[in-house]
Amino acid sequence: MTKTIWMFPGQGSQVTGMGQDLLDIPSAKDKFDQASDTLGWSVSDRCNGDIETLSQTRYTQPCLYVVEAAIADALKAQGKTPDYVAGHSLGEYVALYAAGVFDFKTGLELVEKRATLMNEASGGKMAALIGFKRDELTAALDKTDGVSLANDNSSTQVVITGEPDAVDTIMANVKAKRAIPLAVSGAFHSPYMADAATEFNKILTDAPFTDATIPVVSNTEPTATTDATDLKTRLIAQIHISGPDVGRRSDVGGAADDVGAGAIGDGARVGGGVGSGSERGLAQSASWKLSGSRRVQAFLRGWTLTRPRTRLTHLSTASETPRPPSGT
Repeated sequence: MTKTIWMFPGQGSQVTGMGQDLLDIPSAKDKFDQASDTLGWSVSDRCNGDIETLSQTRYTQPCLYVVEAAIADALKAQGKTPDYVAGHSLGEYVALYAAGVFDFKTGLELVEKRATLMNEASGGKMAALIGFKRDELTAALDKTDGVSLANDNSSTQVVITGEPDAVDTIMANVKAKRAIPLAVSGAFHSPYMADAATEFNKILTDAPFTDATIPVVSNTEPTATTDATDLKTRLIAQIHISGPDVGRRSDVGGAADDVGAGAIGDGARVGGGVGSGSERGLAQSASWKLSGSRRVQAFLRGWTLTRPRTRLTHLSTASETPRPPSGT
C-alpha cells in the first residue's frame, strides 16, 4: 500500500523570495498577516528582503514556519492528507502543527522564542559531508575536540557541528565527494546548545499539546506516535541532540528507510513552494525554486516522488540543482 509522508525542512532552507507566490492564496495570506501581527514585523518583507537578514536565526525560523504551515494548509484545503508527518529540526514544529498538536499561533510563538535563544547561541558552524569512508570520519571526530555528529542521514551523508576551526579541520582531513558549509549561524544540535535548550525547555514544558491526528516521526525518536506527552518529550530533547540520540533511523511502515530520528537533517533550500527528497527516503534532497503562481498552484495539485510502497510529498522548495540536507 502506498504511504504518503509530508516532510518539512529546517533552517538552511531559506532563500530570498520564498513564499511570495503563496500570497495569491487567501488562506496563506491570512497566515502571513497573522504572523506579522504576532511577531511585530512583516514576514513577507523579511522573506523578500536581503539574504543576510533573512539568514539571521531570529528571522529565519519564524519565516520558514509560516511558509511551510501555509503550504500544509493549502494542501489540506484540497483534501490531501498524509499518512505520516516529519520535519528537520525547526520543520518538526510545522509537522506538529500539520498534525493538529497545537494551533498556528502557539507554534509560531514557540518558534519565535526558540529562534531568539538559538540566535543568542550563535558563533558555531555546521557542514554536510557526502561520500566518505565512515571509519575515517569516526576516527577524525574521535581525535578532534570541539566537533560532533549532528545528523546521521545515511551511511554516506552526515552533518557535523561545533566550533568553526574544528569543523574546518574535519572538512580538510576527511576525504569526501562533497563537503558543504551550511547556511546556519550556530553549532545547532550539539552540546554547545545546552544553555539554549535548558531555557527553551522551561517554555516548552508549559505549552499546550494535544494528541496528533497524524502520526509524527520525531528528530529524537524513530517510532511514529500520536501521543501528546511523547511528542512534547521528544521535542524538548531536540535542540541539544548528541551522543546516542544521533543516527537512530526509522522505518515508517517500511516507507522511509533512511529517515533518522536525530538523523533528519535540514537544508533543502526553500524558495517559492516545493521539494526535497530521494528514492532512499527522506535523507537526500533534490529541489528547485518555484517562481510564479502557476508553478505553486501546480505543486499544490500534487508533486510527488514515488518508489515501491512509498510516495513522498515534499514540502520544501529550492534551487534548480540538488542540495544536501543541512542542519537546524
